[in-house]
Amino acid sequence: MHILQPKHTKLKPEETKELLEQYNVSLSQLPKIKSEDSAIPEGCQRGDVIKIERKEKNGNVVSFRVIV
Repeated sequence: MHILQPKHTKLKPEETKELLEQYNVSLSQLPKIKSEDSAIPEGCQRGDVIKIERKEKNGNVVSFRVIV
């Protein structure tokens, strides 16, 4: 991982379920990230959800992507 690269973390299945219920969305409605992306942690597969944490001037920004 490069120092400028945001932190990418794979969500556990129960965390994914909680996220989808919280925002009332399905996996297909989440933004996508390709499985070939070098930022994806090892051991991730298609359909897994990745949490991306970016450090901004106003604090941390969290976003989620599903692997396609």
